[in-house]
Amino acid sequence: MNNNRIYLSLSQESGFEQEYIQKALKSNWITSGGPNVDEFENELQNYFDKGKFVAALNSGTSAIHLALLLLGVKEDDEVISQSMTFAASANPILYQKAIPILVDSEPETWNICPEYLDIAIKDRIQKGKKPKAIIAVHLYGMPYKVDEVHAIAEKYEIPIIEDSAEAFGSSYKGKKCGQFGTFGIISFNGNKIITASSGGALIANSQKTKDKAIFYATQSKDNAAHYQHSELGYNYRMSNICAGIGLGQMKVLENNISARRNNHLFYKEVFKEIKNVKLFDNSNEDFFSNYWLSTILLDTQEEREKLRITFDKANVESRPLWKPMHLQPLFENYPYYGNKVSQELFEKGLCLPSGSNLKNEDKIRIKEVIFSFF
Repeated sequence: MNNNRIYLSLSQESGFEQEYIQKALKSNWITSGGPNVDEFENELQNYFDKGKFVAALNSGTSAIHLALLLLGVKEDDEVISQSMTFAASANPILYQKAIPILVDSEPETWNICPEYLDIAIKDRIQKGKKPKAIIAVHLYGMPYKVDEVHAIAEKYEIPIIEDSAEAFGSSYKGKKCGQFGTFGIISFNGNKIITASSGGALIANSQKTKDKAIFYATQSKDNAAHYQHSELGYNYRMSNICAGIGLGQMKVLENNISARRNNHLFYKEVFKEIKNVKLFDNSNEDFFSNYWLSTILLDTQEEREKLRITFDKANVESRPLWKPMHLQPLFENYPYYGNKVSQELFEKGLCLPSGSNLKNEDKIRIKEVIFSFF
């Protein structure tokens, strides 16, 4: 058995990408926008419910930034963000020179806590500033508590930006993630369920809003024969080559989701007799996670680190859970509402190899490391 590096989450060629890439090369359309981009957007729109409109961009981060822009978020406005997430969820708030208001997680889905969300909104309103938006994340593919979170947002009339970067293919009560909020976000980074080598998408509720997003994403060019700009624009459009890769990957989306969920079942079997490890799982049948990454909680941070180092010595990549934003140097001075749920998740949690291309021999090596450790 080889000892090649087993990575956390690598992309996998579908075999269909070359057709679209060659089409782009032969047509000399190797810049941003183009036929592959249009087709990719149509494929994504067909994947979601009718009435959803998708703009293909160069990253999920760009999509969040444009969502904030379209919601009118400006300097000194306040935006609530889930603290337990990757920095790309919260960084765009700072792009707009707005103020992040960070909220803790709840222990069932590890996502934004409805109780502390309500407390945060009330407190910000009492302090004279109603938040302009809420960024809620489906962490590691697990849907957040959609009904509770959206009920609170509707009560205070605050729009939700639904960060589904890790949750393409997940669903809540049968409805695909990415289409619950005023805006939805998807990522096609190289480690996601499917990739476009890079890229992301903004999901909007109207063609007009999609068109405005593309306007901003293509340097806000006015309708004129010459280059004229009345608004600040950005270079955020997806390239025709990347969209070709995305089109090829769409053909194996369901296979990749099944592979990730099978990885989760593998870990479920491995850990069923190990009492001091908790595998992160759906709390009930309303939640359908793509299990983008399979993750575990150990008893202590020390034990978590010992296991991570043991994996590394065996040439197997694992990684601690996201370090919450309120503990990050960049965000530690912004308001935080919550307890220590996200902090304890970070301290005790570990992400395990979960790629769609995880081979049986890889699983045997992973299992051997786990059994020898415990």
